[in-house]
Amino acid sequence: MIHRKLSIVAAIGLIAVAVPGASPARADETTAEPPVVELVLDVSGSMKADDIDGETRMTVAKRAFNEVVDALPETTQLGIRVLGATYGGENKKQGCKDTQQIVAVGQVNRVAAKNAIATLKPTGFTPIGLALREAAKDLDGAGAARRIVLITDGEDTCTPPDPCDVARELAAQGTDLVVDTLGLAPDEKTRKQLVCISQATGGTYAAAQSEEELTDRIKQLVDRAALPPPVTPAEVKGAQDCATAPLLAAGVYTDRELIGEHRFYRVSVRDGEELRASVSIALDRPLNRDYGVLIKAATVDGRELVRGLDAGSGRADVISAGLRWSGDEEPALSATSDICLIVSNSFATAGASATAAGAPGMPVELSVGLVAASQAPDAPGLGSGFLLLLVLVIAGLIAGVLAGWLTRWWVAKWKEN
Repeated sequence: MIHRKLSIVAAIGLIAVAVPGASPARADETTAEPPVVELVLDVSGSMKADDIDGETRMTVAKRAFNEVVDALPETTQLGIRVLGATYGGENKKQGCKDTQQIVAVGQVNRVAAKNAIATLKPTGFTPIGLALREAAKDLDGAGAARRIVLITDGEDTCTPPDPCDVARELAAQGTDLVVDTLGLAPDEKTRKQLVCISQATGGTYAAAQSEEELTDRIKQLVDRAALPPPVTPAEVKGAQDCATAPLLAAGVYTDRELIGEHRFYRVSVRDGEELRASVSIALDRPLNRDYGVLIKAATVDGRELVRGLDAGSGRADVISAGLRWSGDEEPALSATSDICLIVSNSFATAGASATAAGAPGMPVELSVGLVAASQAPDAPGLGSGFLLLLVLVIAGLIAGVLAGWLTRWWVAKWKEN
């Protein structure tokens, strides 16, 4: 959820599907694949504005595009899509269909890519939502590490589809597709929309108000491109009850949870092991204030063992809770027991759209750890601490007796005098 950086580093997908009764799902690493990137460039009429260092936004965007292309590794698979580039009329219905892929996804050809952009002129509407949806189709089947870089100067003028909803749909598909956004001289409404798009897909947002800022953002992108791709959590789908819940091994998992929903998972905990689990939910849409997330461990018959709870007030974009439990706390359980993990939330939205049937749930990251049980410390004994206390008591008694005797002696002397 970083709002001031841009990245083209590829995300690595982990495939781990849990089936009830099968071996536990595991979060294992896979071999890194070359990044697959689709650059989506806004060529709408508003890009004619010459408010960035005296140059038009289109000129600056082309320069940014060229720097991005130069920074891409040789192994990158590159595609280019534009929006608002061909229709300059007033028919909004037609203008809001104006998006084309001008370079098909393939081995990066820097000369061809730059030539394809060089002749573009600011023209029409801004169908960002449609362009994102089509860009995802362009990348379909292109590999595990896929990224969209969106460069635009304004918010979508063609809703529906709403770009944020499209981003959530893409994230909910579990396709490891990330969208980074770069805003050219964005206003507040545009900034919020671009942040929403990037947050929903695990991407980053950056803004440029000047040539210097633009160069800085591009350098950040180049630096991030040199980093190894991060390992993403394994995908798993929680059940509606413990009996059908997926069995998880130690690892990190990702799921999606509807507002007000309960998601069930199972973990086998052996005698002498301690279960440590935590959950984080990303708040990728506007929510009413005062909400919470709960994770609890229970037996398969529903008896609660321990719970962890956290509450929020709308000031953070992620909320987390955790718990720890050891089989030593329940001697009646068998040597190896299946423990149910239940994740639930108390979210509520201002509108009904986010809770409509079929709406993608909130992004959930679940961490499961199994370690050797930590023994509770014994009650303190009467060792050296008790001896010290005894010495202090005796010293206090002696001091009291001496003080009383000296006081009586001094009073007697005073009476004599």
